[in-house]
Amino acid sequence: MADIVSMGELLIDFTPVGETEDGRLLFARNPGGAPANVAVQAHRAGVKAGFLGRVGKDMFGDFLVSTLADCGVETQGLSQDPDYATTLAFVQLSPEGDRDFSFYRNPGADTRLAYEDTDLSIIDQCKLLCFGSLLMTAEPSRSAVERLVRYAKAQGKITAYDPNWRPPLWKGREEEGVARMKSLIPLADIVKISGEELELLTGREAIEAGAWDLLEQGVSLVVVTLGAKGCKAFAPGITLAKETYDTRVKDTTGSGDSFFGALLAKIVQSGKRPSQLSPEELGDFLDFANAAGSTCATKTGAIPALPTTEEIEACRKSVPLLRV
Repeated sequence: MADIVSMGELLIDFTPVGETEDGRLLFARNPGGAPANVAVQAHRAGVKAGFLGRVGKDMFGDFLVSTLADCGVETQGLSQDPDYATTLAFVQLSPEGDRDFSFYRNPGADTRLAYEDTDLSIIDQCKLLCFGSLLMTAEPSRSAVERLVRYAKAQGKITAYDPNWRPPLWKGREEEGVARMKSLIPLADIVKISGEELELLTGREAIEAGAWDLLEQGVSLVVVTLGAKGCKAFAPGITLAKETYDTRVKDTTGSGDSFFGALLAKIVQSGKRPSQLSPEELGDFLDFANAAGSTCATKTGAIPALPTTEEIEACRKSVPLLRV
């Protein structure tokens, strides 16, 4: 069984790959979804990983199920819904490789995940449950996420949360979205969050102040990703900053998920809870995660771009740090 189980959305990222001769934009079908990306990255970093979620019983859902299986991710917790379509996301890239999303999800098969239909042995046998916030947009997945994370906590599992704010999915009810995202924070041992999301959820402009707000809610480890500036990590008695690697960026889609999957793999491999990590261990794990995210950004797509341990270590050895 999987050591890391990642729960949430699994979808199709349509990523631009050029234009036709008469100027029409072309998109490539890529498997994606932050929790699925995390599961694949954890597996490629050497940990048994599984996925818990739902896709449609359609051509896209069939493709996603086979993709995860081909990637070595356990799919016991992945089901297909005959009545709801697989969620689609069209990605637009800036010249710098940053992305913007347009979602086709009304509401989407991923939101049909139900607690009552979940095989709890998947959680019983794992060491860490990773989850995001995108299933909080609708029922029954909203209740399923809350109940399954609480169940994992009760079983003594490490819980890891990526808030992953996507405004288009909360259009017209942004305040509710922020409140739903906040409600999951006390259930998390680890929170991986961007600087913008940290300010959104805490109201604090200063990163350290926002991180301590999360720690005061019971989080053991807060990791703030800062793009080209690397990351900062906060735990009781520990504050660390790590520069990332100066790779040539092609597409940042999936880079944050690559970072998180690599970090979680290292934590699980250590056999320790996040509160037991020394500053030296945590610093090494963050450096590994930075190298993963930087390597991912050199390729297009999400899951296809996630690097192996060998590729990550090659980055650490041969690519200089990015000084900004």
